[in-house]
Amino acid sequence: MIEITDTGIEGLLVIKPRIFEDERGYFFESYNLNRLKEAGIQNIYVQDNQSRSTYGIIRGLHFQKDPKAQSKIVRVVEGTIFDVAVDLREDSPTYGEWFGIELSEENKFQIFIPKGFAHGFSVLSDTATVVYKCDEFYSQEHESGIRYNDPDLKIDWKIPSQKITVSEKDNKLGFLSDYKN
Repeated sequence: MIEITDTGIEGLLVIKPRIFEDERGYFFESYNLNRLKEAGIQNIYVQDNQSRSTYGIIRGLHFQKDPKAQSKIVRVVEGTIFDVAVDLREDSPTYGEWFGIELSEENKFQIFIPKGFAHGFSVLSDTATVVYKCDEFYSQEHESGIRYNDPDLKIDWKIPSQKITVSEKDNKLGFLSDYKN
């Protein structure tokens, strides 16, 4: 059993699993194809990815271009992140808008990010391990992204600027205005 929450951006959904806790610990279904289908998520996932990062790291904003665009289900198994998705669907009324949410090992929330979104996150805890499912295989020739500090997006990554660490590759990404054109 899961609870699906709308984010205000069409197709971008927060998944809250039902958690069973007792003196032994907890149990929950982190992925159940039938439950997701019942909730309207029809995607079949072909690849799982995992990353571990330390406080202040920002990864993203990444996406793959068509025909290798990916939808993702993102969750945290250790630590806390601020997860961000940016709507890149040019025909969308929310084009260029972003949604952010804390995902953590405590809240066990997940986010479903459909194709047509850029995705990134900042690490708010000492370390964080992030796991995400993709419905398309990684393709280096289709990878792209938007710079984390795009002035048009004005994303508050919840990290003081002097503590932010970004890869050289991510620092070279273009801005949303470059992508649209």
